[in-house]
Amino acid sequence: MSETGGVREVKSAARTVELLELLATRGDRPARLQELADELGVPRSSMYALLQTLISRGWVRTDVTGSLYGIGLHALLTGTSYLDSDPRVRVVRPYLDEASQALGETIHMGRLDGRGVAYLATRESHEYLRTISRVGRRLPAHVGALGKALLAERDDAELPEGPYEALTPNSHTGRESLAADLAQVRARGHAIDREEGVLGIVGFGFALRYDSPAQDAISCSVPVARLTPEHEERIVAVMREIRGRIEATTPGTGGAPHWR
Repeated sequence: MSETGGVREVKSAARTVELLELLATRGDRPARLQELADELGVPRSSMYALLQTLISRGWVRTDVTGSLYGIGLHALLTGTSYLDSDPRVRVVRPYLDEASQALGETIHMGRLDGRGVAYLATRESHEYLRTISRVGRRLPAHVGALGKALLAERDDAELPEGPYEALTPNSHTGRESLAADLAQVRARGHAIDREEGVLGIVGFGFALRYDSPAQDAISCSVPVARLTPEHEERIVAVMREIRGRIEATTPGTGGAPHWR
């Protein structure tokens, strides 16, 4: 049994979290009982009992045959509560609206989560609408403007050895190439993702330095077909100005807890 902060991990709680995280990563691909038991190394009978408990509480759902399992509605309700209760998300949202209106492009806010970035807020462009919202989803930090802006705030010694997952042919797959890119991010003051996470999309990421090292970042995503040198220059100027104003508000003050 592992320990966290000197406290022994509760095996049943850890297994429950692992199951929910596994179901969440599968998205619209429901899983069968045996798949889940095999993936987590749990006896079939124990997995069945855990699933039935979570179904009764709304954290897992099953189909009419009772043979397929997916993430339940209560996961959404809890995630929404996280966003509604976070003081920094509340402060940043109006600035995302402002940046989206000024640039006519999609604007994101994300937070570093281990080796990935979780999307906390998005303002979609009227010119390029995604069919699936990114809010609540997670992208590897090394492939996007948000993640690279945040990785650049840290020492390269913290980078994993690799190889890294490639989402497109332009994704970094090695530590050396990513480190070289992060050096450029530090020099220019913002990250650029040229079709590394999504083909046809360029992103510009800006770390929000109200934490040290920064945990949050904002970005602007633009279809390659609309990105001219003049538009890129305006995006950088507007996003830098928006970042400065966000940082000046010092989100999270006024008696709110400082979460870790």
